[in-house]
Amino acid sequence: MHPILQLLDGVLDEVRPRTEGATAAYIPELAHADPDPLAFAVATARGRVLSVGDDRVEFTMQSISKPFVLALALHELGRDRVLAHVGVEPSGEPFNAISLEEGTGRPANPLVNAGAIATTSLIAGDDIDTRTARIVAMLSAFAGRSLWIDEAVYRSESATGDRNRALAHLLRSYGLLGSEVDPAVETYFRQCAVLVTVRDLAVMSATLAFGGVNPVTRERVVSEDVARDVVSIMSSCGMYDSSGEWMLRVGLPAKSGVSGGLVAVSPSQFGVAAFSPRLDAHGNSVRASAIVERLASDFGMHVFEPHEAVAEPGIEVDEGAEGTTVRLGGELGFAGAEFVVTMLRETVAARGADAAAITVDARELARLHPAALAVLRTELAALGGAVRLRD
Repeated sequence: MHPILQLLDGVLDEVRPRTEGATAAYIPELAHADPDPLAFAVATARGRVLSVGDDRVEFTMQSISKPFVLALALHELGRDRVLAHVGVEPSGEPFNAISLEEGTGRPANPLVNAGAIATTSLIAGDDIDTRTARIVAMLSAFAGRSLWIDEAVYRSESATGDRNRALAHLLRSYGLLGSEVDPAVETYFRQCAVLVTVRDLAVMSATLAFGGVNPVTRERVVSEDVARDVVSIMSSCGMYDSSGEWMLRVGLPAKSGVSGGLVAVSPSQFGVAAFSPRLDAHGNSVRASAIVERLASDFGMHVFEPHEAVAEPGIEVDEGAEGTTVRLGGELGFAGAEFVVTMLRETVAARGADAAAITVDARELARLHPAALAVLRTELAALGGAVRLRD
C-alpha cells in the first residue's frame, strides 16, 4: 500500500469506533441514511487523488455546495454586486438561524442558509432548470467530472423546507433576492442535492487550494481572486457557530454539510475531504472533523504555522565520483515530500539499473515534518536501494 494511504488508513481506524452524534433528522432522506460509512481523500497539486475507506459511496453535497455556488456568483457578478446582497462576517449562530443585519437585512455571510439562498438567487437564469444547470455545470468543473442530482433527496428537502422559504421571504422583503422566492429556494434545494463522493470533494477543494485551477483536468475554473475570496470566507464562516474553535484547533478553511461531508483547503498544498454521516450539535460530522483535525496536525497544515517553503523545497544536486547527492533546504512538508519523491522516481527510471547510487541529504532542512520524513523513508526503501537518505 502507498505510504500516504497507510497513514490515512491508520487515522480512519482510530476514529472508526466513535459512534456519537446522529444523522440529520430534519430531512427524512438523510435521517434514514446509513450512519456507518467513513472515508477520507486528499487531492495533490499534480492531480493525484489518494483516498481510503468508503470512498466510492455517494452522498449529497448539502451545505458544501455553498462556497462553490458563491464562487459562481463572484465569477459572474464580481465581489461588489454579491456583497450588496450578503455579508462576510461570522454569524456565531446555527446555520439555519433567522438572523439578518439590522437596517439592511443582509444575511451575515454566504455560508449560512439565508446567505446561501441570497447567493443562489443571483445566479442567472429564466427558470429553476436553467439556474440549476449553470450551478451543476460549475460544480462539475470543480469536481472534474459530470455531477447530477439525487431527486429523492431534493423532494425530501423541498417538502420540509418551510424554514428556508421563510428566510427567502424575509430576504425578498428587503429587496435582497435576485429572483422570486420559489425559484431561489427550489434552486437552492437542488444544489444541495447534488451527489458526490469524497474523492470528488477532495478535487473540488484542491481547485480552491490551487487558485481556481483544477489539478486533475488542469482547467481554470475560476480566477485566483475568486478562489481566494471563497477560501477567506470559509476560514471564518465555514463551520458555523464552531468556526472559531475549528480555526484554532485545525487551522484550515473548511465547509461542512449535514449529509456528513466535509471539505478543507490547505492553500497551495492539498484539497482535503472526509465523510461520515453522524453529526454533532453544530451540524458538523463528528468523525470527519476528527480525521481532518488529526491529519492537519500530523501533516503540519495549519495555515498559521510558520513556513519557509512548502510545496517545493530548495534542491541542490551535486554529481561526484561516488554518485549523485541531492541536498534539500528550507522546509519539507507533506507536499514537498511528494515533489522530491516524484523527482527521484523519474531520475532513477531515466538512469536505469546500472546507474550510480543517489543520496538524499536532508540535514540542512530548516524544518522537516514527521509525516514527510515517513513518506521519504518508505518511498526510498521501495526504490530498492537505488536511493539512500541521510538525515
